[in-house]
Amino acid sequence: MAKPNKKGPVRTVDIFCMKCRTQLFKYRKGGKGALVKCFVERIVEDYTEDQIHCQTCKIEFARKTLIRGTPALKIVGGKVHFK
Repeated sequence: MAKPNKKGPVRTVDIFCMKCRTQLFKYRKGGKGALVKCFVERIVEDYTEDQIHCQTCKIEFARKTLIRGTPALKIVGGKVHFK
């Protein structure tokens, strides 16, 4: 399978914790669908300490994984929302 585009999309979205509404990431998202995964190389600004836990309420909102050979975060359903 092909790797994700290095340059990536231009549109950025803000990703927030669903429980406490704290901002987690600023991310370059492609497409119009739901947020299922975040490629680490597309994260513009990271407001978390370890990329998988919210810094305020300490819930786990993602799991680290490899997708098509590239480091990514698989988002746990219902734990985050984006604008």
